[in-house]
Amino acid sequence: MSTSTELIVALDVSSIAEVEALLFKLRGSVTLFKVGLQLFTAHGKRAVDLVHRAGGRVFLDLKLHDIPQTVAHAVREAQRLGVHSLSVHLSSGRDVLEAAAAVHPRPKLWGVTVLTSLSSSDLEAIHPGASVDPTVERLAALGTRCGIDAVICSGKEVPMLRKALGAEATFVTPGIRPAGSAVNDQKRVLTPGEAAGLGIRYIVVGRPITHDADPLAVAQAILTEIKNAAPRAA
Repeated sequence: MSTSTELIVALDVSSIAEVEALLFKLRGSVTLFKVGLQLFTAHGKRAVDLVHRAGGRVFLDLKLHDIPQTVAHAVREAQRLGVHSLSVHLSSGRDVLEAAAAVHPRPKLWGVTVLTSLSSSDLEAIHPGASVDPTVERLAALGTRCGIDAVICSGKEVPMLRKALGAEATFVTPGIRPAGSAVNDQKRVLTPGEAAGLGIRYIVVGRPITHDADPLAVAQAILTEIKNAAPRAA
């Protein structure tokens, strides 16, 4: 199990000015940033280039979900952008995942299981009879067999998945909220310390940092909490 947990700051903003301000304030403390649907739709390659020019790496969180050829082409284009990692929905199926993993060279592929904004009742409304834990486990196992580099899931599912996938499995967890922060639209959350204690490799934090008057102070507090976290039994 990895004991090194890295903070990813989600740049879920719309303007280049906001991105530049956040990158300036966080430079030297945070090196990995999420460029997601909102920012990439607004500014595309420009947003990625801004992060790179500031010395950061990019997790391009587009949650690809399409036919195999289209997804494979998107992975190639992401490689040309120079991003560190790219997300794909594991529910796209085996053919899509194998086509994406076969692209060489390529960014790291991180597979989305069940969005952390969904509860079991939400999932059951989409897929009658489904619940979160079994669905997450099936999708994570599929992604691992198909060559996906890391599993995106709630930290609450990590102990279960460690047992299913093995100690070397890599996890990326959104839905991370410092104690006392608003949960917003997340439903399956952990604190940064809880996530680090589980050996989660990457945690994604957005609004608690980016919407605060002092984003650097919040980021540094999270980094301290990660560093001081006590390991938890999985």
